[in-house]
Amino acid sequence: MKRSALLPLPIVGSLLLTGCGALDMSGGVTLNLVAADYGDNETNSSSIYWNDLARRFEAANSGIKIHVDVVSWNDIDKHLADLIAKGKTPDIAQTGGYADQVAADRLYPAGEVLSNSTQVNLLDSFAKAGQVLGSQYGIPFISSSRVFLYNKDYFDKAGIANPPTTWDELRRDAELIKSKVPGVIPYALPLGPEEAQGEAMIWTMSGGGGLSDNAGNYTIDSAQNRSTFNWLRTNLVEKHLTYDDPAKVDRKTAFNDFASGKTAMLNGHPGLVSKAAAGKIRYGTAVIPRKDAGVKPSTLGVADWVMAFKANDHKAEIKKFLNFAYTKENTLKFDEQYNMLPVTQDTLEEMSANPVHKDLAEFLNALPSANFYPLGDPSWDKVSSMLKQRIGEAVRPGAESVLGELQTAAAAEASRARKG
Repeated sequence: MKRSALLPLPIVGSLLLTGCGALDMSGGVTLNLVAADYGDNETNSSSIYWNDLARRFEAANSGIKIHVDVVSWNDIDKHLADLIAKGKTPDIAQTGGYADQVAADRLYPAGEVLSNSTQVNLLDSFAKAGQVLGSQYGIPFISSSRVFLYNKDYFDKAGIANPPTTWDELRRDAELIKSKVPGVIPYALPLGPEEAQGEAMIWTMSGGGGLSDNAGNYTIDSAQNRSTFNWLRTNLVEKHLTYDDPAKVDRKTAFNDFASGKTAMLNGHPGLVSKAAAGKIRYGTAVIPRKDAGVKPSTLGVADWVMAFKANDHKAEIKKFLNFAYTKENTLKFDEQYNMLPVTQDTLEEMSANPVHKDLAEFLNALPSANFYPLGDPSWDKVSSMLKQRIGEAVRPGAESVLGELQTAAAAEASRARKG
């Protein structure tokens, strides 16, 4: 499990609510919940949300108490591992992944701890992303998607009427911006180690490829992916329409450059919207450009997850709590409070219809058809780390062997994970 891929957040200490242990003094059950903190200080810590949710649930369900342990993203993986090692496995955990817990056979399948109506209400693409070998264990909690963002003022200066829909249009627009708006980087391509695997997946999908196939096999060195990285190298890097060495540029740098007017186009998540607005950038959003009209439009979907643990044999109580937590009232409250995107159909419809969220319209529209990393593969964490460190090199001159080397390493890691 890893820190959330959605937004970087500062450290907030562990915050505990009252209650502990499996049984309370009246003989009822206490569910132990460990959750990640999405707040950036104590006044908006996620403990406030979970505390309110727990008290309202307890009021409606006598005999069940909720003990909430809210932990910073920097610490939650170690904290959860320590609890399990000490024999204090929680009943529910909300964090950034689930595959390692499935591999250790610690989780209930989602179908055993969610009602049919709650399961059906989950966005199908996110529910499928929570599957391992056809069974869902990861329960999506909040989500993010990626869309194309562009600076409208720079487009106006360059005489560009509409955002690009294909790579050729993107290249032509970048050349116009370089010519008409000197000093601005036309396209921000962050392939540095912060999130190179994300930018790489966006581009490979828009080129008709991807990092893995439907069977879960890594396809890093596919013909489509080689073509994609060749296009980036020859059409953006060598034409000086992006950073000189994208492999050294992190997402944070690219986002800050867009928000300060240093670059004109990039792929971004919803957090960039508020950053751009704060920088007084007149921006637009659009579907991510693709190689040509023959490639299906796609986006990268990212989610954080809920897991239900078997250790304490509290399946019935966990099911009651999760069905309560996933009602529209509660999911909408969290998503709006922490500026996240939904994973349930009713909350998606509510947010899409609300003019308050008009700046998120493109992101919301993209959610149902989002594609994901191979999250259910126990080798993904290590393969993802490899991609972060090296895949950006594939756009450097003479680096044609990089994808093949990563493919070999990823296949070896997948083989080890299957055996172990």
